[in-house]
Amino acid sequence: MSRQRETNPYFLPPHVPPLEQHEPQHPPFSTQFPPSNAKNQTPHEPHSPGDSYFPSPTMPVSTRHSQPQLPSGPQPHTGHNSHLPTPVPPPRHQQPHSGSRPHSQHHRHSSGLVRVPTRRKTRPFAWLVAGFCALFWVMVIVAGLAILIIYLVFRPRNPKFDITSATLNAAYLDMGYLLNADLTILANFTNPNKKGRVDFHYAILDLYHGGHLLASSYMDPFSTMSHESRFQDVHLVSSQVRLSLEQSQQLKKEVDNGRVKFEVKGLFRARSNLGSFLQYSYWLYTQCTIVVTSPPTGVLIGRKCTTKR
Repeated sequence: MSRQRETNPYFLPPHVPPLEQHEPQHPPFSTQFPPSNAKNQTPHEPHSPGDSYFPSPTMPVSTRHSQPQLPSGPQPHTGHNSHLPTPVPPPRHQQPHSGSRPHSQHHRHSSGLVRVPTRRKTRPFAWLVAGFCALFWVMVIVAGLAILIIYLVFRPRNPKFDITSATLNAAYLDMGYLLNADLTILANFTNPNKKGRVDFHYAILDLYHGGHLLASSYMDPFSTMSHESRFQDVHLVSSQVRLSLEQSQQLKKEVDNGRVKFEVKGLFRARSNLGSFLQYSYWLYTQCTIVVTSPPTGVLIGRKCTTKR
């Protein structure tokens, strides 16, 4: 038997140029299944060497969209073509099956309607609260601006308290622990403001020695004009004030040395008048430390005063 010439380009030797290949026309696949009777089936005819192998039109073809499958059983071929590969039809591109999705999901967003919120009528109570808040903040802003303007125009300052002079008329102990003292001081109240009057409605001075209260004096109300200093005589008298043994010995030592130390504390209720409608009240606290000589002609030889609001 003579050797048949190879016409398949996939199996030609490298040095042999491939022959011209003709594209075979694929017969349409049939969707009809062959009859179940094996007698009616015709045997496969041998293929010629130059023809390509294709499935029989009577072969069952799957109607699914997946790649068609060829029969897995052995096919009768001639002895000369047994070495040829079985060609596989080109795969078909699967396209998504739109019918698998439910119609409701496909038109879920397209069939929705945009709901416009309805306007609700505002309650009168809400308007009342909003108006009250707005009025409150307007008042706060106006008050802040007024305070700022007053401060920039008047530059208000706190009044000052000072002790100009002091005289220790008497200071002795009865029975060694009962103190009798007589002290006269000249108090100076100064208004440092350029504009406005300061009224003192309440003024009281207390005399201390070693932290122990000895005497108190109340002053009548008075007023000071701008850049004015007002002097007040204050008479402080203590009678039979009981002292501790330590305080009694300390007082005797100071009298003998000619340097008696006292403390004067004051509490004042003042009101600044910066105009017909600009008035405000406040408390003033003062503390002075004075040193006088021995009685009966004790004079002031040292002082230190501080005034706080």
